[in-house]
Amino acid sequence: MNQTGFYKQLNGILSEDQILCKEPMSRHTTFRVGGPADYFIMPRPQQTAEVLALCKREQIPCRIVGNGSNLLVSDAGIRGVVIAFTKQAAQIRVNQDRILAEAGALLSQAAAAACRAELGGMEFAAGIPGSIGGAVVMNAGAYGGELKNILTHAVVMTEEGEQLTLKNEELELSYRHSCIPERHLTVLEAEFQLQKKPQEEIHALMEELKGRRLEKQPLEYPSAGSTFKRPVGNYAGKLIMEAGLAGVSVGGAQVSKKHCGFIINKGNATAADVYGLIQLVRKKVREHSGIELETEVKYVGEFS
Repeated sequence: MNQTGFYKQLNGILSEDQILCKEPMSRHTTFRVGGPADYFIMPRPQQTAEVLALCKREQIPCRIVGNGSNLLVSDAGIRGVVIAFTKQAAQIRVNQDRILAEAGALLSQAAAAACRAELGGMEFAAGIPGSIGGAVVMNAGAYGGELKNILTHAVVMTEEGEQLTLKNEELELSYRHSCIPERHLTVLEAEFQLQKKPQEEIHALMEELKGRRLEKQPLEYPSAGSTFKRPVGNYAGKLIMEAGLAGVSVGGAQVSKKHCGFIINKGNATAADVYGLIQLVRKKVREHSGIELETEVKYVGEFS
């Protein structure tokens, strides 16, 4: 099918303002790098099944993204369709001691809603720059908290458009892992069970964690947060620092001097710069310590 015909079919499902053509992914990733997506679409949850069916029928590649906080998209961009759950799929509801949040809602928004409702247990998530959908996929965590400790279930969609409700234990949550990518599922909504707690205590803890982030993390620069997974019994930032890599750059990408576990965009980095620096860091750490670093960041597109 030609692109005009495919666009017309998409436009039969979505409004024009829900479809962006040749959209730079640098606008939709926290690294602020990445080439264009052929189609960047922002459906409501109830429109998703029809979009997936269209892509499958026309054999158009389709990828789901969250807030782009854990992605490195190549400079060549993404062929096919990128589905992003944004404000059209970002409803948050409070039901007694539970928070129900659609996939496009930000973790920070859900944590703020929990605070207003005097529900504790989600404070760790307030500073994680990801969406609910992406956070469930990665079992996001920080400062000793993980989603698996508060998640009751997630509503997901199969490639065939069928909705399933998977309980916590069915999601196979572990460190930065769930079964969702392997099963080619799409997160639509998640529910979290919290505990009643005075609002001032929740707010105080959130402010404390915010202060720790500001002190220790290079939040003034675009990044994807922690670039590497934590090695068993060690810390990626420590290994990188000990390998003498603090401040090392490739093009506009740099190992942060403030926190060596972060690779940052100093302002004019390309995806190739970031990728090249990741490979350099992995090589030097392997040579220095014998430890093979694994990335938390997911690569999308072609890298040489």
